[in-house]
Parts: sequence; C-alpha cells; structure tokens
Amino acid sequence: MTKAILPPTDSRPARGGRGFATFDDPGSSLLVDEAGDPDFVALQASADFRELRRRTAIFVVPATCGFLLWYLGYVALSAYAPDFMGTPVWGVINIGLLFGLLQFVSTIALTLGYARYARRKLDPQVDTVRSLTAEDQA
Repeated sequence: MTKAILPPTDSRPARGGRGFATFDDPGSSLLVDEAGDPDFVALQASADFRELRRRTAIFVVPATCGFLLWYLGYVALSAYAPDFMGTPVWGVINIGLLFGLLQFVSTIALTLGYARYARRKLDPQVDTVRSLTAEDQA
C-alpha cells in the first residue's frame, strides 16, 4: 500500500483525477498502453527520447552538412575549374583524381566515425529508451 500526497505548493488533483491523496497501488512507470504495446506518443514526449534525438542530431547534422559541402565543392571544381582539377601532381595523377579518391576515403572515415559515436553515445541511450517499455525484457 502506498500513499501519494501532493506537495503543499501543488493544489492540482493527482493524475487521473483521483483527488488529493490515494492509497491505490501506483501505476506502472512503463510507457505502454493497455495491450502492453509501447505507447509511442508518450515515448516521443519523454526526456530520454528527446535526449536520444539530441545526441543523434549532434553528429548527423554537422557530418551531413560537411560532407555535402565537400562533395558539392568537388563537383563545382570539376565543372568550373577544369584547369585546376587537371593540374598534374605525380605522373598522370592530377588533383581531380586525388579529390575523387578522397571522396571514398572521407565516406569510409565518416562511416567509421558514426559507428564509433553510435556505439559510445547512442546505443546506451537507446537502451534507456527501450527500458521505458520493457521491450528488451520480453
């Protein structure tokens, strides 16, 4: 048996309109509906889910913008500065070819960087969000 009493500064009725005090068993802290399925609206409103979205955006937005600038810069230089891109570096290898190969290198580096970031920062937060629905316990 539990007892829930509102603090003196909060005169609103308890959740569900049960009144000032109750001796009912507290409801489950899991964000699930009556059928036991995840309540996605409640999950989306939770602080843990907002933190997951914030952590995702911290990596994804700058990485996407940086890569798009790098790629579009390569395309623009190829189209509007062919003399620069055709400048020989070593034998038949020119700047355009080096920049083209660096596109592959930057893609691999970005992928590895995201995998590391996700493993260190996102996966623990995903586990926290999943624990709100006891999804990993089933």
